[in-house]
Amino acid sequence: MMNVREAIETRRSIKKFNGKPVTKEALAKIVEAGTWAPNHGTREPWRLVGAVGESMERMVDAIKEVAVPKWRDMSEEELQTALAKFMLPGAVLFIVVPEDARQKERLEDFGAASAMIQNMQLAAWEMEIGSCWKTPPFIDHPKFRSSLGIQPGERIISMLQFGYFDEAPKAKPRKDVDEILSYFE
Repeated sequence: MMNVREAIETRRSIKKFNGKPVTKEALAKIVEAGTWAPNHGTREPWRLVGAVGESMERMVDAIKEVAVPKWRDMSEEELQTALAKFMLPGAVLFIVVPEDARQKERLEDFGAASAMIQNMQLAAWEMEIGSCWKTPPFIDHPKFRSSLGIQPGERIISMLQFGYFDEAPKAKPRKDVDEILSYFE
């Protein structure tokens, strides 16, 4: 089992999944780790809509309707190519938060949900499951929102893909601490 620092430093955003399915049990463990994220007043300002197994096909169909506008005019091969980035992950979660009219609470809720996402990505990484946090434009499409059961006053902040992979990308350089940290004087 890896320690927290190792998980933080070795985790990568995986964009090339190998198509192996993620089980409901594995996804539930990942989500459970996410629920331990810090959140203001223990509001737990999130709900998740997920797909694994057979529901992945239905999710891809819903995405196809809004993300590939001319899909009906494509050959089967063209359509498969256009949808590959949605079909190869083994699971997907959409993270939904309330769209609070109060700015402070809205920002706190977004921050808490972002911490939840980080927890889930690290838990998945420990399980040798990759993830990628995406914010595609179709998450705001009324038809897509409706397909997920998103209510007025709610906002999808992330499409989080999970899956197995054959190769992790190399680490990208990070800024040195001295570049980003200054001390109050």
